Amino acid sequence: MLTAAVCACTLTWLVLHATKLLPKDLRLKAILGTGQTLVDLAIPVDPERDHIRGPEDAPVTLVEYGDYECPYCGQAEPIVRELLAEIGDLRYVWRHLPLNDVRPHAQVAGEASEAAATHGKFWEMSDLLLSHQDELTVRDLIGYAGELGLDAEHFKEALRKQKYASRIAEDLESADMSGVSGTPTFFINGRRHYGAYDIPTLSAEVKAARARAAVLP
Repeated sequence: MLTAAVCACTLTWLVLHATKLLPKDLRLKAILGTGQTLVDLAIPVDPERDHIRGPEDAPVTLVEYGDYECPYCGQAEPIVRELLAEIGDLRYVWRHLPLNDVRPHAQVAGEASEAAATHGKFWEMSDLLLSHQDELTVRDLIGYAGELGLDAEHFKEALRKQKYASRIAEDLESADMSGVSGTPTFFINGRRHYGAYDIPTLSAEVKAARARAAVLP
């Protein structure tokens, strides 16, 4: 029994020590496990990395985890546009969550948007993808690249070599750490939004978040 107790203590110490060596976000996931419902955005918005629409210093940030082939994301897109027009001091962020098991073109569409981002055309490509959700083959994507004036050969090579697959994988990991498994999923100032995402509901939630931000020290 003494040997078992010593082994148990040693194992516990090793696990705790190994956990401390993990990055902060992975450490949080290791401690909480996956059984607990997560309501916070695990990876904060990074202006150097994330794709942002609206003023970077806005008091409210709306993050969407989306899939370009998801019809519900397509339905949400005009709602987000209306919300941005209605509330000027709102920062909107798109993060990729391609549901590859059910949507065969979602991954390559995400990679296409990242290829366009290197030429400063992320949002232009994103808008095209969401407005042509039934036309997301590689040939279609190359056509959109041409519409945006991107170099066709470099664009095709990026898709063929999956040059931006790792960028999509980073968003997938952050979604997993935030407990997100479906699209679209929204976070408002880091807190998960549950329920409807129509204009009245989202507008009310965003305005409430703006009011809370205004009274914070």
